[in-house]
Amino acid sequence: MAIAQMVKVMIVSHRAEAAELLEVLQEAGIFQVLNSEEAMVSKDWPEFTVEGERPRDIEELLGRLSKSISFLKDYSQVKFGSVFAPRVVVDEQSYKKVTSDREMLEVVEQCYGCEVGIEKSQAECERLQTVLEQLRPWKALEGSVEELRRFKATNCLAGLVSNQQFEQLAEQLSELGGAIEAAGATDGKLACVVICLKDNISEVQKLLRSVEFEPFHFEHVDGTVAEAISQHSEQLAEKQRQLKGQHEKATELAENLLDLKILHDHYENLLDREHTRGTVPATTCTVLLEGWVRRKDYDRLEEIVSSFGSSSLNRIEPVEGEEIPVEIENKNFIKPFEMITRLYGMPQHFEVDPTVFLAPFFALFFALCLTDAGYGIVIIIASIFLIKKMQGDKKLVWMLGICSAATVVAGALTGGWFGDAIQQFLPSLGPLRKSMIWFDPLEKPMMFFGLSLVLGYIQILAGLVIALVHNLKRRDYIAAACDQLTWLVMLNSIVILLASKGGMVSAGVGSLFGKIALIPAVTILLFSQREGPVAGRLGMGAYNLFSAIFYMGDVLSYLRLMALGMVTAGLAMAINVIAKIAMDIPYGIGIVAMILVLVGGHSFNLVLSGLSAFVHTLRLQYVEFFPKFLVGGGKLFEPLSKQYKHIYIKNKR
Repeated sequence: MAIAQMVKVMIVSHRAEAAELLEVLQEAGIFQVLNSEEAMVSKDWPEFTVEGERPRDIEELLGRLSKSISFLKDYSQVKFGSVFAPRVVVDEQSYKKVTSDREMLEVVEQCYGCEVGIEKSQAECERLQTVLEQLRPWKALEGSVEELRRFKATNCLAGLVSNQQFEQLAEQLSELGGAIEAAGATDGKLACVVICLKDNISEVQKLLRSVEFEPFHFEHVDGTVAEAISQHSEQLAEKQRQLKGQHEKATELAENLLDLKILHDHYENLLDREHTRGTVPATTCTVLLEGWVRRKDYDRLEEIVSSFGSSSLNRIEPVEGEEIPVEIENKNFIKPFEMITRLYGMPQHFEVDPTVFLAPFFALFFALCLTDAGYGIVIIIASIFLIKKMQGDKKLVWMLGICSAATVVAGALTGGWFGDAIQQFLPSLGPLRKSMIWFDPLEKPMMFFGLSLVLGYIQILAGLVIALVHNLKRRDYIAAACDQLTWLVMLNSIVILLASKGGMVSAGVGSLFGKIALIPAVTILLFSQREGPVAGRLGMGAYNLFSAIFYMGDVLSYLRLMALGMVTAGLAMAINVIAKIAMDIPYGIGIVAMILVLVGGHSFNLVLSGLSAFVHTLRLQYVEFFPKFLVGGGKLFEPLSKQYKHIYIKNKR
């Protein structure tokens, strides 16, 4: 339930075993390696070299593996993974067998050749089909196409003209001493041959342009058009046979798809190690691995390094001002809420981990935003299903399950069971529902109003108390007194003073605390800003004192708990009313309509309200709670570890 203690170490390894050591360290996943720009040893001894050479051979192989996997997906007869578990589960023995099989690299080359062959064959088939489509309208043309070019006194022009323009064109050509003959038709156009004297070619071409005549040139065509069509048809059939064979070859290669995925993840991790080895300081014979390890993992790191005869491990002291990486550690029901902290950003290494403090507030506020036990039960069932089916990090699902359990309690205490479904459809359960109710928000909205304000005020005070205790532990007594204790005393004194105005406490007590509030107010004015010139400190102190008004805004922000809770209940009630009206439809249609309205309506309300509850509860933590004690901006601890994109190895963490 705290920020993990970090130890800075230096591992010196002989070049001959550095690669193997890095592999073991990557397998363990406990050591963060600093590159030459981050490592202090490089700054102290800039003469240390850095290899800096990119492992281009591995990068190229990974590129081909990625292309092969993408190519073979469409040919695979086996569907790997699912929506919730996209990675394929393999055992460690199968993993080692595939990664040690050099023949798999030949499969990669075959995939590359097959893909290129398919692309070329498809392009050639498309070209031949286009040529055939262009030649078919000219199939009835007798004689070889060479004869169209052999006339000495005349020119022959082949092309397409619209049906509507054909008669007019024929008349105008006859006036110029030319003629036109139709050889075929396609898509509302006629394939024609125009014959004219060479002396009139300019006038004829001008005429043809005016009717949007589309010239056609018999390129690469010898003999008759019918012969050319037959020849191209044979070529197309041959290419299609080749393409079919290549597709069959791809289907055979797709049987290796899982092995290629295993190989891809293996080389991805190898590339990560090589990048690490190539960016750390080094000498002619040694590699220097400077980095961080959690204190609890130090013994394990020491055991790993000691197993290598030419490597040594030493603790080193961090340089003053050096940024220490941060990792947070929590247990049991608190751990799922770490995702809220990580989403906000890691705390500084000298700060407090907010997870343990935000967890109860987050679950409670989420529950109040929904306030429906029925919706809570549905989310719990969905969470159990996802936990069983999902791979990887399940913190979000676990967190939703915990929040939903709190929602069931909150819903039972406020009487929300799918809105007022019990009153509308199951009145016999009414006494049981009433026996669990604390208050009905729709009947006593002001109670919900007051509860939201009280909870908001408590969380804000909790943030100040956390900061106070943390400063006391750090022995920063001035900050604890001037920045937190003053606000705690003043805010509570103001609350008691206001309570006396409302008759909740005696006027004498209220007057006393009103006077007490002046002491922290003066302290905030004089000492909340402790740096800079006197005038600047007083000005900033006055601004900080005026910030008391912002605390009121923070507390009022928690009214969204009431608003969202009542909106959820109101919409659920409206859905139930519509369903009851639909039930009155005769001929059995009403029952079906009622079920559809209930299922569809409550599903919509659950998704919409659940999303709103999550987002607004998140906002309350980030905007109202965290700023009271957390600065953030810490650097995440990122140890060298193996990552898997396509597979999930059994017995691997």
